[in-house]
Order: sequence, then structure tokens, then C-alpha cells
Amino acid sequence: MKKNDCMIRLEKKEDYREVENLIRESFWNVYRPGCYEHYVIHVLRDDPAFIKELDFVMEKDGRLIGQNMFMKTVINADDGRDITVLTMGPICITPELKRKGYGKFLLDYSLEKAAGLGFRAVLFEGNIGFYGKSGFDYASRFNIRYHDLPEDADSSFFLCRELIPGYLDGVTGVYQTPPGYYVEDKDVEAFDAGFPPKKKLKLPGQLF
Repeated sequence: MKKNDCMIRLEKKEDYREVENLIRESFWNVYRPGCYEHYVIHVLRDDPAFIKELDFVMEKDGRLIGQNMFMKTVINADDGRDITVLTMGPICITPELKRKGYGKFLLDYSLEKAAGLGFRAVLFEGNIGFYGKSGFDYASRFNIRYHDLPEDADSSFFLCRELIPGYLDGVTGVYQTPPGYYVEDKDVEAFDAGFPPKKKLKLPGQLF
């Protein structure tokens, strides 16, 4: 799909290193000193829950400027069922093109494709200020709880969008992050050593 000066397509194997570097540049020192998201996607591509048909990159003027990907996971419903849902990310746009509409275009395109493949809901961790513009709401309003989070804790980071309206009607339960997202610091450090050196900084607003 094209939008004026950019194009979205599926990621190819020859894109892998460029995409990992793009993610590294986008997330570096944002949520923590350094980042781990570039290693996460490196690991997730081989995960059984990874959806190759929803692994997208965005190109502009012949270079990659953005990416998004999805994983299958479940809600452990209180009535004993496992409700199939998606989670998303890492998703990013190259730093110099953020806040110019590219991210929303990539997100909306990705969600449309996910719905077209028959998936019915997406839950993940994000900022409602951005993702709310693409139809996400607080997951608590769907009666879905984030795993391992105390009942009185702030869950405003945990978002949900039904791709099929009403899919989560009558469902209450606990969302499970796919295990592949949990990586060891030592493995991140070893992987990151293969990239150009960057300085880790502790900055205001970081979460970790």
C-alpha cells in the first residue's frame, strides 16, 4: 500500500538487520538507558506465535522508515476459556519522521490487515494519547486484566481494540504477554555489541 511518499510491504529476510537498527535508533534511551526492542524482534521472528503475514515495514525514498509486527496470544478467561487475541510491537518510525502522520498510517494499515486475516482483538502496552486515535481504549473497560498486576495498580498503559465489534462481550479475564517478549539483559548486551556504539543515558521520564 502507498500513501503519497511512502509504501508499506511485508518484511523480507534481507531487511532484518536494517529493521533491527531502525528499532534500535527509535527506542534508544526512550524507556530505559539503551533499549532491548531490537533484540526482541530478532528473537520473535522465530517464535511460533509470530505472524509473518503481519510483519510490516514502511519505505520512503528507498529506505526503511518504519515497522510493525504482531504476535498471537490469549486471554485466560475467568470461565476457563482461552480467548485468542493479538498483541503488537515493537512498532516504530525513524526518529526524524515522528509526529508527521507516518506512524498512524502504518498502525491503521496494520490493524486493517489483521482484521482481514480474521483476527478479532489486539491488546498491548502503549500510550492512549497516540493509540486512542486509532480506536484503542483502556483494556479495563473491556474487563480484561493485565497479568501479574495488582488490582489497585495503574493499568492505563494497557490498551485494547476490538477488530470485530463485540468480540469481547461477556469476556472477563487475564491477558498473557507472549513469553518471547521476556529477554535476558546479558543476551541483549551480547546482541547489541554487534551494532555501532551508542551511549546509554538515564533520562527523565524513562520507565526503567
